[in-house]
Amino acid sequence: MSGVGEAPSGAETEALARGPLDLAWRHPGEDDHPGLVALVDDWYGGRRVHATFGRFLLAYFGSTSLLAETVDRKVAGYLVGFVSPDRPEEAFIHTAAVNPNLRRRGVGRELYRRFGILAAARGARRLVVPVWPGDPMAVKFHHALGFEPQGGDGAMRLYGTLALPDYEYPGEDRAIFVREIAEDTSRSHG
Repeated sequence: MSGVGEAPSGAETEALARGPLDLAWRHPGEDDHPGLVALVDDWYGGRRVHATFGRFLLAYFGSTSLLAETVDRKVAGYLVGFVSPDRPEEAFIHTAAVNPNLRRRGVGRELYRRFGILAAARGARRLVVPVWPGDPMAVKFHHALGFEPQGGDGAMRLYGTLALPDYEYPGEDRAIFVREIAEDTSRSHG
């Protein structure tokens, strides 16, 4: 990633170029936080997830996160992620969502592809995404992108998906989906 006053790197230029639906792509910042928090519960089907979308995510991980906007500057989708400092071979996607009116048009797939490019440029080799196993759309999306849920101590089938019960805290189960990044670095077909 380029620093302040430096020219963008090749990976950053690729990740911010226009993509599906002629969307504009950029890195979100703290100023985007109120607008995104206002959307997330709605975009997650009414599940109350806004509390997991802290301002610090955009303050500290904005350069590895992505925001897609329509020509009229409406949010089409976002992805908040980072390369793990403790596991530098892994890039972690904390949250990602697409405007429900724009789903099934390649926006989510493109968010993940572009994030893979940014993460690979920083040395990561795999993507890691915690997903609530009770969200069949999210589970299906990640399977369609080639992700597989990982097992581990205590893993069991929840909602038909291999997951870890009480992963976040009691009652908040997660399926930990993993995929190699190499699949992300091919160019989008638009």
